[in-house]
Amino acid sequence: MPTVPRTQDRVSHDVWLPAETIEVRERARKAVTTHLAPYAREIGQRTESPESFPWAAFRGLAAEGLFAVPFDAEYGAGLEHPMLATCTVAEEIAYESSSMAGVYDGQCILVPQTLTFAKPEVQARLIPELVSGATAFSFATTEPETSSDLTAERLSTVAERTATGFVISGRKRWITNSVVAGWVSVLCRDGKNGGRATMLLVDLTSPGVTIGSPDLKMGHRGQITADIVFEDVEVPANQVLWEAGQGMRVALSALVRGRIGIGAAGVGLAQAALDLAVERLRSRHVFGAPLGAMQHWQFTMAKHATDIEAARSLYQKAALLLDKGHSAEPEAAMAKAYGTRVANDIVRDAIQIHGALGFARQVGATGESVRLEEMYRDAKILEIFEGANELQHWIVARHLIGRDVTG
Repeated sequence: MPTVPRTQDRVSHDVWLPAETIEVRERARKAVTTHLAPYAREIGQRTESPESFPWAAFRGLAAEGLFAVPFDAEYGAGLEHPMLATCTVAEEIAYESSSMAGVYDGQCILVPQTLTFAKPEVQARLIPELVSGATAFSFATTEPETSSDLTAERLSTVAERTATGFVISGRKRWITNSVVAGWVSVLCRDGKNGGRATMLLVDLTSPGVTIGSPDLKMGHRGQITADIVFEDVEVPANQVLWEAGQGMRVALSALVRGRIGIGAAGVGLAQAALDLAVERLRSRHVFGAPLGAMQHWQFTMAKHATDIEAARSLYQKAALLLDKGHSAEPEAAMAKAYGTRVANDIVRDAIQIHGALGFARQVGATGESVRLEEMYRDAKILEIFEGANELQHWIVARHLIGRDVTG
């Protein structure tokens, strides 16, 4: 599939972005072109199975150092602004494959944050496996009846304390990478105190762990998800994250970061759709003139370019706040909800501009394909996972109006 010019390079300017982040973006773009682009369309169309996990792209990106970006110098890149750089990488990956950005979000945003609460000896064992891409990792909070309304009381996965640690039982659902992962960070209701939660690192080769069949989804087919069932699984005490009863704080600190990452993925997907749309407006002629000569599409694309710039600035600001040690809960919610809505809006218009060619997976006679049907399938889940966008609006409203009114 031919590439199209990046409109970002002529209408978006780096005014305050740190030099280290610009360098990481350049490196990420090259790595994505080399290791992901050749497989991206196949990844987007294949049916989910354990064998279809995109190991070649996954390990290729890791080999270029992209999995090291979130970590300090002891284990990784040692950047001054690691969250900003990691989200920038997520945008670059999503430009080529939104589902691989979802994989990266789990491996390099959610799980690394939980590992900051791990014991030093556990970090020393597991972080090198993550950074090298030798092992895939999972993050598990969602259950069949518990997702955006995440509270300890709602959790049905229970951790009972023992003399040597914990025994956990329950079921987690929609867990990214689970079909191939070696380890998972699991949020459980604390059996000793049902009003609190505990988060544990679990070896997925442990007796009593069962991984379900991969979920067959509309989109994000490279981000393979499945249930994880725990039946009296023993977990050593040193694999508790932070301490027992503090699991919700661990999980939420990861989810705030994950929401920024998904906002960045939305920007990457939106940018790719805009670039395809602009190229079509320049090359497609109707009624004796380029389609882009129609003022409707000129104004529509100008609005979309503005929305992308605003969405990019939102996720960058939220990430930088975290890097500076500040809370970014409302900004993360804004970045996630806005960036993912923008992605859906622009992909929809890009399909309209391409007409039937945008709707088709492939033209049978010629083999033509513009990947927009894949992008349309992928974009929708961005508005749902890591906290549905309605939840993000509620978070902003609580900060804006006050919890005494909003609840």
